[in-house]
Amino acid sequence: MKVYEALKWASSFLEERNLEQPVAQILLKHHLQKDLTQLYMAMHDELSEEQLNCFMADIHAYADGTPVQHLTGVEQFYERTFIVNQDVLIPRPETEELVQGVLQRIANKYREQAALKVVDIGTGSGAIAITLALECEKLQVTAVDISEAALTVAKENGTRLGADVAWIHGDLLQPLIHSKDKVDIVVSNPPYIPIADQKTLSPYVSEKEPASALYGGEDGLDFYRRLADEIPLVTGEHAIVAFEIGAGQGGAVSQLLQDKLPGAAVEVVFDMNGKDRMVFAEW
Repeated sequence: MKVYEALKWASSFLEERNLEQPVAQILLKHHLQKDLTQLYMAMHDELSEEQLNCFMADIHAYADGTPVQHLTGVEQFYERTFIVNQDVLIPRPETEELVQGVLQRIANKYREQAALKVVDIGTGSGAIAITLALECEKLQVTAVDISEAALTVAKENGTRLGADVAWIHGDLLQPLIHSKDKVDIVVSNPPYIPIADQKTLSPYVSEKEPASALYGGEDGLDFYRRLADEIPLVTGEHAIVAFEIGAGQGGAVSQLLQDKLPGAAVEVVFDMNGKDRMVFAEW
């Protein structure tokens, strides 16, 4: 079978099942180890039997509920390639907006400061921590996760991308509280989906991504409550706090921060889709 024939078959197969047709192109690029331009140039090349079998198997696996990122083993974030698997949350485009928001606030607030300490809580694949370390040289980045399996993935990403990040196994801010370390910036994309919403999620999410990275208790706010309690113990007279949140949680999360950080200016920011997606606090 030629490349264009395989692509046509896969696209039709996915269309019949109301699935994302561009996945066919993503998987074919992956199996042929080609970029988009190279794929177009190879449209009339013959696929080997092994390439065709592997490609077709992955198309069927995707149709059966396996995320395409688990089939390719990677996802793009901030124009970098991150390894992902079933142990970490797949990075989302909305989280890039959280990183952008943090970098903008650092530039505005700490223009003259030579070095800053930032901690990423619940780092998962390490996407936030690594991106911050690579985008802003003056940041001394620490990343914490309770999952040792997730930290293994994050460390591999950090090594591959050349990021200087201190990786810590622990529960939210407890490691820093115990070591009495202080930071200037706390950033987190914690689990925020209410448990009752599990049945409404795509099976690509609910059945394939780690539950520990998805669900935040009955109302989705459990981790924000704990973080709001712990943040005053690791920050000083000035700081930035940046949270990613679930749509509709802006009011509740901002109120939590205002209650625990009475001197802070708290702002809810909407994402590219017009949903409240980030909460920032500064003092």
